[in-house]
Amino acid sequence: MSKRTLVLGASLKVDRYSNYVINKLVRNNHEVIAIGIKEGEVAGIKIQTNTNGIADIDTVTLYLNPHRQKPYYDYIITLNPKRVIFNPGTENPEFCQMLRERNIEVEIACTLVLLSTNQY
Repeated sequence: MSKRTLVLGASLKVDRYSNYVINKLVRNNHEVIAIGIKEGEVAGIKIQTNTNGIADIDTVTLYLNPHRQKPYYDYIITLNPKRVIFNPGTENPEFCQMLRERNIEVEIACTLVLLSTNQY
């Protein structure tokens, strides 16, 4: 089953994990929305620099450090995703608590590993 996924912190740089995950999500037939600081395209997915027009998200996977997540707190909560994945280096106890209080599932995990082990 396809899970509409928002990759927050998407990068055009091929050596970045967010870039790898976009490719892997596409290969696994998941619908991908990507937000980054530079517009461009990865695996046929347009990277947006704003949050306009995004809705019906199942999973948000974070590739932003905790400090850079703060401006997105309200936005992510408003999306009301089923879950938010905090990839290595993005762990954020404050935001995790906010999400749990709103019954949004929190996973401290690596999206690439979840996809590789069929646990996504």
